[in-house]
Amino acid sequence: MADGAIPPEAADAQGHRARPGNRRDQILDAALQLFAQNGMANVTTRQIAGAVGISQPSLYAHFRSADEIATELCVRAFDALAAQMNQTIDGPQPPARRLRQMARAYIHFGIDNPDMYRVAFMLDEVKLSNGLTPGADSDLADPAMAAGMRCFEVMQRVVFELMDGPSACAEMTAQMIWAHVHGLTSLLIARPDFPWADRDALIEAHISWAPDAGVFAGP
Repeated sequence: MADGAIPPEAADAQGHRARPGNRRDQILDAALQLFAQNGMANVTTRQIAGAVGISQPSLYAHFRSADEIATELCVRAFDALAAQMNQTIDGPQPPARRLRQMARAYIHFGIDNPDMYRVAFMLDEVKLSNGLTPGADSDLADPAMAAGMRCFEVMQRVVFELMDGPSACAEMTAQMIWAHVHGLTSLLIARPDFPWADRDALIEAHISWAPDAGVFAGP
């Protein structure tokens, strides 16, 4: 190699040298787009490396497999969603109001970050491609599932507060609300060309029409 030449593994597709510490993020960014477009099961490390402009062995210096990349992306997406919901629940507001704010934050996170949202909810493909069988033991060993549970627990804590503590009914209600907001979020992402009503009005109406009639009521 001539003096001053940029090694293939140190340059992107345009021949620009990557700044130290950025390569891992570049790999994750490229993989996020490919996974969102094609599904995790249909993307290889060779494709991801090609999108970044590096060799496959160079990618393996950062990640051992496409599944490992997918898992990190899931964890990052769930952690980002949890952080956005957490930002809405500070302050001495009634639990019902905080829950409504959290539901709005959840839906807007998905709309604003559709690729992250798609990847966060493709956990089954990650498990199956890792050779894991869904179940309690595999869930505990799965970082993506653990991150998803941490995210869900942000909402669950407010539901427990609203319903005077943990109970089977409160846990079911939290799961119903999660499914309720996920349903609209996923539809808005998957079918942007559907003739939706005014989006903000639709979101507000959807939040008000909660699965448990009293959950979002109150000041």
